[in-house]
Amino acid sequence: MILSVIIINYRVPYFLELCLRSVGKALQGLDAEIIVVDNHSADGSADLLRPLFPEVKWILNTKNTGFAHANNQALEHSVGEYILFLNPDTIIPEDFARKCLSFIQSLRRPGGIGVRMIDGSGRFLKESRRGFPSPWVAFCKLSGLTALFPRSRRFAQYYLGYLPPTPAHPAPVLSGACLWVSRSALEKAGAFDETFFLYAEDIDLSYRLEKAGYTNYYFPDTTIIHFKGESTPNDLRYTRHFYKAMIQFRRKHFNTGLSTFSRIAMETAIWLRAGLSAISTTRTPRASRRRRTWLSGDPEGIARLQPYLAASATRAAAPDELHADEIIYCVGKEFSFETAIQFLERKNPAYTAAFYATGNHAVISSSLPDDQGEIWIL
Repeated sequence: MILSVIIINYRVPYFLELCLRSVGKALQGLDAEIIVVDNHSADGSADLLRPLFPEVKWILNTKNTGFAHANNQALEHSVGEYILFLNPDTIIPEDFARKCLSFIQSLRRPGGIGVRMIDGSGRFLKESRRGFPSPWVAFCKLSGLTALFPRSRRFAQYYLGYLPPTPAHPAPVLSGACLWVSRSALEKAGAFDETFFLYAEDIDLSYRLEKAGYTNYYFPDTTIIHFKGESTPNDLRYTRHFYKAMIQFRRKHFNTGLSTFSRIAMETAIWLRAGLSAISTTRTPRASRRRRTWLSGDPEGIARLQPYLAASATRAAAPDELHADEIIYCVGKEFSFETAIQFLERKNPAYTAAFYATGNHAVISSSLPDDQGEIWIL
């Protein structure tokens, strides 16, 4: 078998449903498998989705074992020559798997490959490619120098902002939201470190792949949507998890060669940054004005949504696209995931975007002004 796709679900059944539909289309004609680990969602995710996707192998945990452990569980049950670790809050285009497979097979000693990611509003996600968070790189990021000089080779190594967006190039750190890696490289470098419960496990794995003699690459010839933060809610508890993981990574890989003062200063800076991030998680209440919605894409999907739109208390049909606050891209026989992604990248920033695939139970959006996702259950 050429590919095993591994997805960890935790309480995002409708995002996962959309993700699985896109993955199914991307794997057509390939000898591949899909493994989903439900990390004790306790929300009926598996009951809802297992009948819809009988080809998927499901692992149902009785407790939340953490992202790294769940991925390793699935890895033990997988048989593919290559592994794709994929978040459930993603959409991949139909040509994704074939392009990634062709690219990685053209490389000499590849570690992992990551692709160009955009969020639900079409904005490029800088974490698509990153440098290693060495003490200097971490200092630049935490102090704000990276944000002040986003194109500087000296100060912008965290997001590799000094490199052009194309062509493909080495990138030391790849995102665990979409990480394609060969089984042989994982066997040499080791799987995810399960001491990381959540966050930084992708940085750690990327680091170990390169230490094992492989090279990680950023591959921008295919673009995916990552509804950032939907599978890990942006609240105080998860903010604490994130910055605790940063300290854990620093202690694991950069604990020698630093003075006691430097170590204390770095960890203090991390927790100060955590405090600022916690403040920024405060949500602003949304306006209750009825949204003007335009349906675009596959005719079958449009026909399915029209009755729901007519009966909605929060949405009204827009007279045309120019007067819409929101456009719902309907994916089906006549409108692909690839086309929806292309439309998202070119959309007018004045309106938000949402996505529906034929047969889905919900319309998915993650492009509201406060970056909080939305699920419109049908």
